Amino acid sequence: MKFILGSGSPRRRELLAQIGVVPDDIRAPDIDETPHPNEQPRPYCNRITAAKVAAVQAAPDDIVLCADTTVALGRRIMGKPQDVAEAEAFLRLLSGRRHRVITAVAVRRGAQVWQRDVVSTVRMKVLSDTDLRGYLDTGDWQGKAGGYAIQGPAGALIPWISGSFTGIVGLPLCETAGLLQAAGYPLKGEDR
Repeated sequence: MKFILGSGSPRRRELLAQIGVVPDDIRAPDIDETPHPNEQPRPYCNRITAAKVAAVQAAPDDIVLCADTTVALGRRIMGKPQDVAEAEAFLRLLSGRRHRVITAVAVRRGAQVWQRDVVSTVRMKVLSDTDLRGYLDTGDWQGKAGGYAIQGPAGALIPWISGSFTGIVGLPLCETAGLLQAAGYPLKGEDR
């Protein structure tokens, strides 16, 4: 049995390491992540996660883990900004408002899939032009849903959350541990 992480995210590797899980292999799937017309953020996040875990090639006894994190402002899905102008537009929309961060996690072993999602609420402070310029100049917005990552410099812009901090980062550890155990993956302290 091999444990395969279906994600190229260094954050997800770091989070897994916190619970003593180190992937035997990393195989990031290449899927189309375009939202369907009028698709709601939570169903979108779950659909993308299911597609990712289905796309990873693995032996029947291997355990595959995939996840997707979606930032949602109301019904709007805020993906990864294509450039600094889009990142600025996203951050101006989030400024002074609450939004949701949804992370769905799927674990597959053979034909069986276990999947959960976690929804957290985040409030971003009202951003001054100085806040905005300072953050955008870090480049940390690149490759981040909604244009920010709470565990980086943007943490200084977020005074309040409700939910799972690790879910906001990209992998809710409590739920992930439960899914791995359901699939028969022994966690730290259990026989491997």
